[in-house]
Amino acid sequence: MAPPVVAGLAAVLLDLDGTLADTAADLARALNTLRAEHGLPALATAELRPYVSQGARGLLGRGFDLDVQDARYGGLRDRFLEIYEDCCAREARLFDGFGPVLAALRGQGFKFGVVTNKIERFASPLLRALGVSPDADCLITPDHVSRPKPDPEGVLLACARLGVAPAACVFVGDDRRDIEAGRAAGTRTVVAAYGYIAPGEKPDQWGADACIDSPVQLLALCQRWSA
Repeated sequence: MAPPVVAGLAAVLLDLDGTLADTAADLARALNTLRAEHGLPALATAELRPYVSQGARGLLGRGFDLDVQDARYGGLRDRFLEIYEDCCAREARLFDGFGPVLAALRGQGFKFGVVTNKIERFASPLLRALGVSPDADCLITPDHVSRPKPDPEGVLLACARLGVAPAACVFVGDDRRDIEAGRAAGTRTVVAAYGYIAPGEKPDQWGADACIDSPVQLLALCQRWSA
């Protein structure tokens, strides 16, 4: 039997893109396929990485210089998602070290869930391809809530499914919306600084409880908070 976690921290909730998994290459592939359909040259994956956590909105904004108010946005978004569905797990991988970190957390009694703004149509097959299974089917996507992050609804639903009070959870993400959602839900919050931090953002000003530069640091942090 796994040793019990000391009262104080019992569960870890993770954002998906830019926190648990490096999905930039597949999203860049989809965007560049769409750009090619419109006669535009490809953009480097490194140039697109900072926009990944903003989803289709951020990537289309960078790739086509438009926002959600643009009349072209809806059609481009739908085509982008159609392309992405065919390649969403082609090159995606867990960030270095996350496999052993998840195994160690579970071995020490922590529960684990994913709260993402990526819709289930992409999130579920991606996690299967990565070999990751959240506890008690605790994958929370926009399909399960009425309001996505930064609203705390998804984080609170994850806590309920895991049977853990928000105060006993930590939510880790690489976007301001993740930290806002966690704080509003009442969890501890951690910035994944190795992720897709958008240009101009200052994670040290998001109000998180901690900031990590690698998944390995998350394990040490959780152990310290549970001591």
